[in-house]
Amino acid sequence: MTDRELGLADRAVGVTDRTVLLCGATGLVGRECLRQLLADPGVARVRALVRRELGVHDPRLDERLVDFERLAEHAELLGGVAQVVCALGTTIKQAGSREAFRRVDHDYPLALARLGVACGARHYLLVSSIGASPHARTFYLRVKGELEQALAALSYRSLSILRPSLLVGERAERRRGEELAARLGFLFPTRYKPIAAADVAAGIVRLAREDAPGQRIVESAELRAWASEGR
Repeated sequence: MTDRELGLADRAVGVTDRTVLLCGATGLVGRECLRQLLADPGVARVRALVRRELGVHDPRLDERLVDFERLAEHAELLGGVAQVVCALGTTIKQAGSREAFRRVDHDYPLALARLGVACGARHYLLVSSIGASPHARTFYLRVKGELEQALAALSYRSLSILRPSLLVGERAERRRGEELAARLGFLFPTRYKPIAAADVAAGIVRLAREDAPGQRIVESAELRAWASEGR
């Protein structure tokens, strides 16, 4: 079946039989999103845009290798997509510069969102950060906030923004600062306590399943409460 035929088929189905596009599937939260979306019986297909192969084999996974610098050339990949999940993210250290960080954490997610609107997606779900604000003092949180602000101006039927605190889980690389903070997490105020990546992903899956219209921001405390309900 061609991309166009897939798109026409997906437009005829609803929230219980939908195609979800996922970006950032190789990251800490993205890996969990992929696993949980594929386990959700209401998801007909997960279309993952990746820069390297995932090594995951599932008949409902539609894996596409893309160059995010040329994302606008791949608009056809958003055909028939009902919901867009963006778990893209890096650090300034990993990116190598503030400019490179901004491309990954602001420009790519915004370009993806604009393509989604143009192709008829109804719901955009973003993994942001607690403290995100366009007026934040730190560059990291300011970039996150500027992205949130830009997304809110787009014509999505639904916009869900998750603002987790410090993420914990199995990363490919060690981050000693995060490891130390995770061990001392019990000392943090409730709002800032570390949260498991799996719990953030579960929040994404829940919000996608509910598919409620309007704009919603969910922070760590609420995500942890949802996770406790499900245990």
